Amino acid sequence: MGRILGVDLGARRIGLAVSDPSGVIASPSATLVRSGNASRDRAAIVEAAIEAEAEVVVVGLPRELSGRMGPAARAARAEVEALRALAPTLRFELYDERLTTVIATRSLIGAGVKRKERKDKVDQVAAAVILQGYLESRS
Repeated sequence: MGRILGVDLGARRIGLAVSDPSGVIASPSATLVRSGNASRDRAAIVEAAIEAEAEVVVVGLPRELSGRMGPAARAARAEVEALRALAPTLRFELYDERLTTVIATRSLIGAGVKRKERKDKVDQVAAAVILQGYLESRS
């Protein structure tokens, strides 16, 4: 199996993470700042997947704490459908991302990362948390 790209869709930024070639370890990769153009943002995600030589793209599904599908989860599903249409050769999967930003923020604080640097890194660390959970669920 090839690499897997993890994606944390945010309103302002999109966090990216990539797996190692064996699909065991997720690492933060990049943060894309939303351009205001959804098509351009989707193209950037697909380009990141191609550059990473990913075969699968795992997108965080922001369910409500109760597990219900709220507006954010419905928006993520719609985004994945648009990405599938743009890149039909890639496999897209959704993975529950509840509390990943909280986990990412706490891990950055624990690592002593300053507030300004956390803002720049939290989305890609959240993407790594999503991707690591996905990788572990498969084993």
